[in-house]
Amino acid sequence: MPFFPRPSAILSLAFAGSLLSACQSGREASAPNRAALPTMERVALAANTCWFKSQDAAFKPYRLAPELNSFSGRPRILAVPRNSPESRPVLVVQAEGNPARLDAFGPLMNGGEGERIRRDVLRWAGGGSNC
Repeated sequence: MPFFPRPSAILSLAFAGSLLSACQSGREASAPNRAALPTMERVALAANTCWFKSQDAAFKPYRLAPELNSFSGRPRILAVPRNSPESRPVLVVQAEGNPARLDAFGPLMNGGEGERIRRDVLRWAGGGSNC
Protein backbone atom coordinates (compact mmCIF):
# COMPACT_ATOMS: atom_id res chain seq x y z
CA MET A 1 0.00 0.00 0.00
CA PRO A 2 1.54 3.38 -1.01
CA PHE A 3 2.18 5.99 1.63
CA PHE A 4 0.26 9.25 1.23
CA PRO A 5 1.02 11.80 3.93
CA ARG A 6 -1.82 13.74 5.44
CA PRO A 7 -2.26 17.29 4.00
CA SER A 8 -1.41 18.81 7.40
CA ALA A 9 1.91 16.92 7.43
CA ILE A 10 2.76 18.29 3.98
CA LEU A 11 2.07 21.84 5.15
CA SER A 12 4.14 21.30 8.28
CA LEU A 13 7.09 20.07 6.21
CA ALA A 14 6.75 22.94 3.74
CA PHE A 15 6.56 25.47 6.58
CA ALA A 16 9.59 23.96 8.32
CA GLY A 17 11.52 24.04 5.04
CA SER A 18 10.68 27.69 4.46
CA LEU A 19 11.78 28.57 8.00
CA LEU A 20 15.04 26.73 7.50
CA SER A 21 15.74 28.49 4.21
CA ALA A 22 14.86 31.87 5.79
CA CYS A 23 17.34 31.21 8.58
CA GLN A 24 20.06 30.24 6.15
CA SER A 25 19.53 33.22 3.85
CA GLY A 26 19.50 35.52 6.88
CA ARG A 27 22.90 34.24 7.91
CA GLU A 28 24.32 34.88 4.46
CA ALA A 29 22.83 38.37 4.30
CA SER A 30 24.39 39.35 7.63
CA ALA A 31 27.96 38.81 6.43
CA PRO A 32 29.15 42.04 4.81
CA ASN A 33 30.54 41.99 1.30
CA ARG A 34 34.29 42.57 1.70
CA ALA A 35 35.00 43.97 -1.80
CA ALA A 36 36.27 47.55 -2.08
CA LEU A 37 33.08 49.24 -3.33
CA PRO A 38 30.59 47.76 -0.83
CA THR A 39 33.10 48.37 1.95
CA MET A 40 33.49 52.03 1.02
CA GLU A 41 29.71 52.41 0.62
CA ARG A 42 29.30 51.25 4.24
CA VAL A 43 32.08 53.56 5.41
CA ALA A 44 30.64 56.53 3.50
CA LEU A 45 27.13 56.07 4.93
CA ALA A 46 28.38 55.72 8.49
CA ALA A 47 30.88 58.59 8.18
CA ASN A 48 28.18 60.86 6.81
CA THR A 49 25.84 59.99 9.70
CA CYS A 50 28.38 59.88 12.52
CA TRP A 51 30.87 62.55 11.54
CA PHE A 52 29.08 65.09 9.37
CA LYS A 53 25.32 65.01 10.00
CA SER A 54 25.82 64.65 13.75
CA GLN A 55 27.65 67.99 13.85
CA ASP A 56 30.72 66.31 15.39
CA ALA A 57 33.05 69.15 16.39
CA ALA A 58 36.08 67.48 14.78
CA PHE A 59 34.36 67.39 11.38
CA LYS A 60 32.21 70.54 11.54
CA PRO A 61 34.66 72.58 9.41
CA TYR A 62 34.52 69.92 6.66
CA ARG A 63 32.10 68.26 4.28
CA LEU A 64 31.99 64.76 2.88
CA ALA A 65 32.94 64.29 -0.76
CA PRO A 66 32.35 60.66 -1.76
CA GLU A 67 34.09 59.39 -4.87
CA LEU A 68 32.75 55.84 -4.94
CA ASN A 69 32.58 55.45 -8.74
CA SER A 70 36.28 55.17 -9.35
CA PHE A 71 37.74 53.98 -12.63
CA SER A 72 41.00 53.24 -10.81
CA GLY A 73 39.33 50.54 -8.71
CA ARG A 74 39.88 52.59 -5.54
CA PRO A 75 36.57 53.97 -4.30
CA ARG A 76 37.16 56.67 -1.71
CA ILE A 77 35.66 59.32 0.46
CA LEU A 78 37.18 62.71 1.12
CA ALA A 79 36.78 65.28 3.85
CA VAL A 80 37.19 68.71 2.28
CA PRO A 81 36.90 72.22 3.75
CA ARG A 82 33.20 73.09 4.09
CA ASN A 83 33.52 76.53 2.49
CA SER A 84 36.10 75.52 -0.11
CA PRO A 85 35.20 72.06 -1.46
CA GLU A 86 37.59 72.42 -4.40
CA SER A 87 40.55 72.63 -1.98
CA ARG A 88 42.88 69.77 -1.20
CA PRO A 89 41.21 67.12 1.02
CA VAL A 90 42.17 66.95 4.69
CA LEU A 91 41.24 63.25 4.83
CA VAL A 92 41.19 60.50 2.22
CA VAL A 93 39.84 57.04 3.02
CA GLN A 94 40.07 54.54 0.17
CA ALA A 95 39.81 50.82 -0.45
CA GLU A 96 41.15 48.49 -3.10
CA GLY A 97 40.67 44.82 -3.94
CA ASN A 98 38.61 41.92 -2.62
CA PRO A 99 38.87 41.64 0.30
CA ALA A 100 39.31 45.38 0.54
CA ARG A 101 42.59 46.83 1.71
CA LEU A 102 41.87 50.14 3.42
CA ASP A 103 44.07 53.20 3.52
CA ALA A 104 43.47 56.53 5.26
CA PHE A 105 45.73 59.54 5.01
CA GLY A 106 45.79 63.32 5.14
CA PRO A 107 46.30 66.00 7.78
CA LEU A 108 43.36 64.79 9.91
CA MET A 109 45.10 61.43 10.36
CA ASN A 110 48.16 63.20 11.79
CA GLY A 111 46.15 65.16 14.35
CA GLY A 112 44.50 64.07 17.55
CA GLU A 113 41.59 62.48 15.66
CA GLY A 114 43.73 60.03 13.67
CA GLU A 115 43.29 57.07 16.02
CA ARG A 116 39.54 57.65 16.32
CA ILE A 117 39.19 57.87 12.52
CA ARG A 118 41.12 54.61 12.14
CA ARG A 119 38.93 52.80 14.69
CA ASP A 120 35.70 54.16 13.16
CA VAL A 121 36.68 53.22 9.60
CA LEU A 122 37.73 49.69 10.58
CA ARG A 123 34.49 49.14 12.53
CA TRP A 124 32.32 50.39 9.67
CA ALA A 125 34.29 48.43 7.06
CA GLY A 126 33.66 45.30 9.14
CA GLY A 127 29.91 45.82 9.04
CA GLY A 128 29.32 47.88 12.20
CA SER A 129 27.21 51.01 11.86
CA ASN A 130 27.28 52.52 15.32
CA CYS A 131 28.93 55.84 15.99
